Amino acid sequence: MNALDSFSIFGPLPRHAEFMEAAAGTLAQVSPLGRLRELRGAAPGWDGATWKTLAEAGWTSVTVPEHLGGLGLDAEVLGAIATAVGESPLPEPYLGAGALAALVLPAFADNALARELLNDVVTGSAVLGLAWQENPGELIPTSVSTSASIEGDRLRLVGTKRWVSPVGATGWLVHARRGELPTLIWLRPDDAGVKIETELRADGSLLCTLQLDVFLPAGRIVAQGEAVDRICQQALETTRLLQSSELYGIARRVFCMTLDYLKTRVQFGKPIGANQALQHRMVDAYVGVMACGALLADSYREVADDPATLARVAALAKSRIAERVIALCREAVQLHGAIGYTDEYDIGIYLKRALHLASWLGSPRTLQARYLALRPSHGHQAQTEGAAASGDDYAAMTDDGFRLMVRAFLRSNYPQHLRHVPRRLRLHEVRDWYQTLSRSGWLAPAWPREHGGMALPPAKLLIFFEEMEGWGAARLPDQGIINLGPVLIQHGTSEQKARYLPRILSGEDIWCQGYSEPNAGSDLASLRTEAVRDGDHFIVNGQKIWTTLAHDATHIFALVRTDKTVKPQAGISFLLIDLKSPGVTIRPITNIIDEQEFCEVFFEEVKVPVTNLVGELNMGWTIAKDLLGYERIFAGSPQQSRQALHHLEQLADSQSLFELPEFSQSYAQLLGDVRELEALYGLFADIVRRGGLLPPSVSGLKVLATETYVRIAREIVRWADESGGTWTGVTMNDGTSLLPPAPFLQSLVTTIYGGSNEIQRNIVAKAVLGMPNR
Repeated sequence: MNALDSFSIFGPLPRHAEFMEAAAGTLAQVSPLGRLRELRGAAPGWDGATWKTLAEAGWTSVTVPEHLGGLGLDAEVLGAIATAVGESPLPEPYLGAGALAALVLPAFADNALARELLNDVVTGSAVLGLAWQENPGELIPTSVSTSASIEGDRLRLVGTKRWVSPVGATGWLVHARRGELPTLIWLRPDDAGVKIETELRADGSLLCTLQLDVFLPAGRIVAQGEAVDRICQQALETTRLLQSSELYGIARRVFCMTLDYLKTRVQFGKPIGANQALQHRMVDAYVGVMACGALLADSYREVADDPATLARVAALAKSRIAERVIALCREAVQLHGAIGYTDEYDIGIYLKRALHLASWLGSPRTLQARYLALRPSHGHQAQTEGAAASGDDYAAMTDDGFRLMVRAFLRSNYPQHLRHVPRRLRLHEVRDWYQTLSRSGWLAPAWPREHGGMALPPAKLLIFFEEMEGWGAARLPDQGIINLGPVLIQHGTSEQKARYLPRILSGEDIWCQGYSEPNAGSDLASLRTEAVRDGDHFIVNGQKIWTTLAHDATHIFALVRTDKTVKPQAGISFLLIDLKSPGVTIRPITNIIDEQEFCEVFFEEVKVPVTNLVGELNMGWTIAKDLLGYERIFAGSPQQSRQALHHLEQLADSQSLFELPEFSQSYAQLLGDVRELEALYGLFADIVRRGGLLPPSVSGLKVLATETYVRIAREIVRWADESGGTWTGVTMNDGTSLLPPAPFLQSLVTTIYGGSNEIQRNIVAKAVLGMPNR
């Protein structure tokens, strides 16, 4: 399987997919993968004629303004090309020469030499690199010891530049200091006094060290002034985003190769991909690839909206994606067995290219630290001019304006004593807040407007949740809002919508979900609660279990068996039941943190009007899958992880943990986990907003979200030391009380409800990846 033939497996088509496909076609013609083996280790490691072909295809001129002879496109187009290169690795230094030079030179086009060099880059008649780095771990060209000075009518350049690309260049733009003045100087390899030492990289490519003590014509100065530092830094940050795109392409290709291998490699009479343990490992790898793609798309979008975020966004994207891709390649070697460790098989080529990309221009470790340093503090308040925006045209508002509006609303309306309560609150505790949201039209942020919702686009939906979580707003009894509402909008009759949707929004009806039964938890096809038609009613008998907050609910939406003569999934219907009906008994269950969050619900000869049937008779399985999709996207929300992260920040402030390097490293990793989760959630939230049906891959979102939540909650206990086991409560600096074990204990059920994460992995393995049965 070629990854380009399975675009949709990794989510919606990316922006500029046509450029990605065009680049893939070019690569197939001019650079089959075998060229890497032929050219690796041999100077310069690439071919001038192929470089000229790539330039003629526009690769070196994508971001160059049209008036300077380029295409005038945005960097995300280069990213699409980079993804294609990741899938089909290229010996030519398209990043080190094509991208960096084309990103730097246009800013100095008023200089004749810069214009001449830029024209050579665009036409492919010259191959230019940027020589900027001097010491290990450097990320930006500010600590520069390479010096330039005017001696008579000549320019003297002295210093050392390391990890320079490309070997075999026509020349390099050398970043230096003339006194205190940042200076960019054109250097050729044949200039007297230039000593070049090559370094072989893991993937067989070459970088070089330039030892410089050289006299040049004074006319070799390309640019001077503070703009040199700024433009070079921007070019490097953008190239890190492009590296992230190439790494994502590697991930796509390696995943597809491994999936094909597991489906076709036969041992003991069956494909090895029929093994459930291997299937689950592939699902985790798949979720990782999806997360990389979502984070990458979000990164380009964020930079396009606000160029000032480039350094922070690029640091996060490369650090996260590089680590994921190296782990994926390592897993691919393992799953291929011994053949994966041979040079003749291509997995090793992709792994070694990933190692090169991950370390060059900033390693994941240094970039993670940079992201933490550049990120606004956890107490940061969004700033805009003037007062907070108001009104209800949310899509037209700026993100900052919308954020300020939500924050002001919370400050004015949310009960102070209910902030950051580390447990699931009961209806009587949050009813006033429920009504406040209802009166304001804010109860259903994702519902369409015609049904009383806010119709928030994904970015603002994330902001809404982020502000709610940051303020410490409690979760409501929301099964009617997050589950039943979308199902009725999709499948309900006009009468059902008219009756129930307004009553959900007003708080007159509080709903719970009746899916699980004893011995039929995630296996819904085994449910036994029965509804028998009797005239205008169904007679319901049976039992539901693990029913969240049923003792606070007025109604339950339940799956019931209405036909025993067909296969299990075909005989299920979706029924709305009033819990005040005679024959209903509710019995609370005490959970692991001594709360009665769940209940058993018993039905004994309960009469339910036929008009309460949602959808057609015996079509409940279809509706259930839709509802579980909505439930899984809610379970996949970053809400819980952000709330847990807030508690970790509270703990860190109260115990001065941010002063500890080891905590900062752990915290930066968790920040990246949550940001990646936000990106993937946004992808699925956008499908819901557009009214589309959620694909089965949403099960992967549920896995990522709940396991991220558990991981963050576990860190709270770990860093709380002695207080990690207290049930008395620890007072935080902001005056609130935290029970460190509570978030961790609460998180445990999230990987179980809505279908356990093991079941979710099974769904993705079969319905998305098409892995074989045992």
